[in-house]
Amino acid sequence: MISINALSVEFSAKSLFDNISYVINDKDKIALVGKNGAGKSTMLKIIAGLQQPTSGAVAIPSDVTVGYLPQHMITTDELTVVEEVRKAFSHIDGMHRELDRLNAQLAERTDYESESYHKLIEEMTSLSDRIAMQASDNCEAEMEKTLMGLGFVRADFNRPTSEFSGGWRMRIELAKLLLAKPDVLLLDEPTNHLDIESIQWLENFLITKAKAVVLVSHDRAFIDNVTNRTIEISLGKIYDYSVNYSKYVELRKERIEQQMRAYANQQKQIADTEAFIERFRYKATKAVQVQSRMKQLAKIDRIEVDEVDTSHLNLRFPPAPRSGDYPVIADEVGKAYGSHQVFDHATFTIKRGEKVAFVGKNGEGKSTLVKCIMGEIPFTGSLKIGHNVKIGYFAQNQASLLDETLTVFDTIDRVAVGDIRTKIRDLLGAFMFGGEASDKKVKVLSGGERTRLAMIKLLLQPVNLLILDEPTNHLDMKTKDILKQAIKDFDGTVIVVSHDREFLDGLVEKVYEFGGGKVTECLGGIYDFLEKKKLESLRELELTKSPTAAKTEKPAATPNPSPATDSKSDSKPRRSFAEQREHDKIVRRARKKVEDAEAEIARLEAEVKAIEDQLATGATSDPEIYTRHSETNKALENAMSVWELASMELEELQQS
Repeated sequence: MISINALSVEFSAKSLFDNISYVINDKDKIALVGKNGAGKSTMLKIIAGLQQPTSGAVAIPSDVTVGYLPQHMITTDELTVVEEVRKAFSHIDGMHRELDRLNAQLAERTDYESESYHKLIEEMTSLSDRIAMQASDNCEAEMEKTLMGLGFVRADFNRPTSEFSGGWRMRIELAKLLLAKPDVLLLDEPTNHLDIESIQWLENFLITKAKAVVLVSHDRAFIDNVTNRTIEISLGKIYDYSVNYSKYVELRKERIEQQMRAYANQQKQIADTEAFIERFRYKATKAVQVQSRMKQLAKIDRIEVDEVDTSHLNLRFPPAPRSGDYPVIADEVGKAYGSHQVFDHATFTIKRGEKVAFVGKNGEGKSTLVKCIMGEIPFTGSLKIGHNVKIGYFAQNQASLLDETLTVFDTIDRVAVGDIRTKIRDLLGAFMFGGEASDKKVKVLSGGERTRLAMIKLLLQPVNLLILDEPTNHLDMKTKDILKQAIKDFDGTVIVVSHDREFLDGLVEKVYEFGGGKVTECLGGIYDFLEKKKLESLRELELTKSPTAAKTEKPAATPNPSPATDSKSDSKPRRSFAEQREHDKIVRRARKKVEDAEAEIARLEAEVKAIEDQLATGATSDPEIYTRHSETNKALENAMSVWELASMELEELQQS
């Protein structure tokens, strides 16, 4: 579908890509992997047509559409969320306008037998078919489903986009991109601003509904679940594997080992041959054999072992000074902004040496509670920081706060004090900023390189309570593994705010969930938490169960609810009789919508089955049966969307 031919890119006489060629096929789900600075984002920009290579070309057929989500973008803030997202269907509106123009032109023509008249009819027919294929009868439902899947609530739909943070505006752009349904999706770190539930929704969307996808992400669990092909960029070359990331790691290791064995065997053969030639070079009786061996040596196709980028991060946190037994004790802590209560009655204790995770949807108060612990904002309740606690804080936007006009060396030189100043070069080298890299300006660094630089600043003073807010954003796989191991080896206390399931797995022994204005403690690791929340089964539920099957399923019982997390009715204000009656009426209407949608789905499923049975027998002569089959399937898809939305609405009403 898309062909990349002999692509080369050079920056300041340094080669980023060297004669790279590959093809992106229909239905390919490709993970672009490599170290920070290897050129992954540059590759996406070139395919998207936003950057030109030094040499080579990208061939994209005229009928193939490409959608690109950059890592960072500048957005306008003039419309509401829904108005902005509706732009995804602007191309369909354009096709409708073109069809109206052709219709008007056709009405004025009288040359019915001319070739141009027939061409006009063919053009109209083709355009009508394209509209029928791309247009959705239920655009509003699709918009709602996509926005809610990405974490928005209905109350957000008519809010101006200017009220949202950069991360949420990125979600709006992602929603527009997904709804446009391009033939090829180019996604650069799409999970950086998503919470765990939204990531799982995006996984399901890319697996079931997207066509071709080229993905740059450092979320291993995400790319493992989504991709079926891995392209590694290393030292200007690419290595293409038709497997997901985990299998690629195994195959890559095997490939290098096989190359090393073959190389060693060949080197032994060459050495033996050269020794024979040298030994008998001047003996007339062996002249024929020597000549034969020399010809044999010249014909050998020399094996080259793929060059491997062996540079790696050396990260170890300084020993933690001993703190009190309980670094953080929270009692009935709450935080509100005006009338909006972010969370309340947060009560928990973090022991010395514990490693805990803060998880939950964006906007539920994770970073807010961190700021309360740091003493940056006022709050209600009691929050005690233990004896001799020294806090090291890595903020979510830490990398973006760096001064872009400074070099890497100057950035560290300005904050380093004491004996460490004599070891700045060594420290930078340990973080892969050795040699000329230390003289780079911050503004030319990739996202991962900036994160590494911000991490150095964290290491310049010994601490015993590490608070890391999204530390893995922009970090490559190897660096994430090294950071994870460094945190494991750290003998102090750690609070990690992250949405990266694979990173948290095996790292934390306790999870605090933020949601519904509460902070709930969940013992065990991240996958224990996900299992309890049944988040992992959501995708399977959509894929394996029809709405009618889901209707009969009984909700799982919640074992031993604690007083703090017991039924929400305790914290809800009591309704008057009239209010309750009105609420019950709304719930009944919502339930009726769900039942009507289920009935419609059952009817359409039966209709589709009947048509497919008819096609299977081959006994039909109806030329329109394929059109009816396509239209019925489309109607079924729309009905499923309506059912999903109605079910979500009913669930919200029942919980309110």
